[in-house]
Amino acid sequence: MNDPLALLKNLIARPSVTPEDAGCMDLLADRLARYGFRAERLDFGDTQNLWLKRGENKPLFVFLGHTDVVPTGPLESWDSPPFEPTIRDNKLYGRGAADMKSGIACFVAAVERFIEQHPNHQGSIAILLTSDEEGPATNGVVKVVEALEQRQEKIAWCLVGEPSSNQTVGDVIRVGRRGSLCAKLTVHGIQGHVAYPEIAKNPIHCFAPALKDLADEAWDHGNAFFPPTTLQISNINSGTGAENIIPGQLEVMFNLRFSTELNENLIKQRTQTILEKYDFKYDLEWRLSGQPFLTDKGELIDAVHVAIQSVTGSKPIDDTGGGTSDGRFIAPTGAQVVELGPTNATIHKINENIDLKELDTLTDIYHNILVELMK
Repeated sequence: MNDPLALLKNLIARPSVTPEDAGCMDLLADRLARYGFRAERLDFGDTQNLWLKRGENKPLFVFLGHTDVVPTGPLESWDSPPFEPTIRDNKLYGRGAADMKSGIACFVAAVERFIEQHPNHQGSIAILLTSDEEGPATNGVVKVVEALEQRQEKIAWCLVGEPSSNQTVGDVIRVGRRGSLCAKLTVHGIQGHVAYPEIAKNPIHCFAPALKDLADEAWDHGNAFFPPTTLQISNINSGTGAENIIPGQLEVMFNLRFSTELNENLIKQRTQTILEKYDFKYDLEWRLSGQPFLTDKGELIDAVHVAIQSVTGSKPIDDTGGGTSDGRFIAPTGAQVVELGPTNATIHKINENIDLKELDTLTDIYHNILVELMK
């Protein structure tokens, strides 16, 4: 029963493209019922969420994951069908093999092994799964956390099974993440004929100096745990498609990944200061995807370090790089949050895969973390 490979194959075979779950949660709920886990569905909108819990005592240790995967891309580009798990050269291929059905398979196998060895463990163990991590993430973990907080169900330690490792399993752990702030800027000009610019106003020309200022801005210098804040333009759209028309409007989308040196309000104020230097009318819409968070010390980090070193013989690097994860919804509750999973070289790519050796290594690490904290 404690074989992560067999479970991972079963999960990959289920085409759970966001926000679909394709039966993954039912499979896991049935499997863990025999180990004393009670299943509770906390679905919101088109998103499925599963809360599996064993025990009622404190402290509460939670494994966090998502069953949804990104779209496959062109099927003809895959060397084998993305939802038919295939082993080649000691690697398992399939969509979700690395991100993040392998993490789920490994922490489920680790939990089963731990409970068999320590049926009367201290505290409680839970597994939280969502089908909307790769999508907008509006009805997933963020809503479940609200429900848990309302009934005073407090998480002490949360381990996110996202693919955090770089070269080998456990070489890097994520002890925090940068914040993510998205913006949609609409610059208003006056449409006209390109031969008569004096009676038109080109929003692209108007915005160009401000674009340079935004891109050149030194938002901060980072700190011991975070790199400097960065702004990236993701989309620019303007024009009618004709070559002889000055456009009347420009839409620009950009994102800031920000450190704990900044906050949402400071970024908005500084952006407005830059835009107000120039002569154009604009509308600006903001969307906060997640605040920065950091777990720089505590029992969870200590246990993760001990477990990794005992299995691999190497000390991991604590890092806050990469994108966002659902850990951003858990950290504000006061929980210690660490992300630890397989290597991330093929995530979201054609021919996504995981080395079979990683499954055993990761399962052993997860098991040892439980032993350190919960036996």
